[in-house]
Amino acid sequence: MSSDQIENMSEKEILVQILKTLISIDQRMDRLVPGDVSMTRKTSIEDDNEGPSTGLDVMTLLSLPEHLRTTATVLFELGESTAEDISQVTLKEGAVESGYLNQLVRMRHVKKYRAGRKVYFCIIDNKNID
Repeated sequence: MSSDQIENMSEKEILVQILKTLISIDQRMDRLVPGDVSMTRKTSIEDDNEGPSTGLDVMTLLSLPEHLRTTATVLFELGESTAEDISQVTLKEGAVESGYLNQLVRMRHVKKYRAGRKVYFCIIDNKNID
């Protein structure tokens, strides 16, 4: 929405637009994070370096750079996917998405496994850490 459009709107119309935007954000967050997942983040440096994985909570997702957040969000929506599957949604090259997914693997937010010749990625579930 441009600043000219906002200037021509009444205060009530602006508030209605803000409410619609907030509802949209809330619905997207509900899809990303189930209700029983903790929305707090570890604060200790020692805790972050321990354990096999960290999964993706809301604060972690929001702290990721935009390109990794987009990839993680698409992976969450698609479920177990290949880099090529994700690249079809994000409209980026498969090699680029593969690089982003491997960054998420190194950060321990995503799990990588091979099924035959294909490499699949999936979001790590905090409840069932391998």
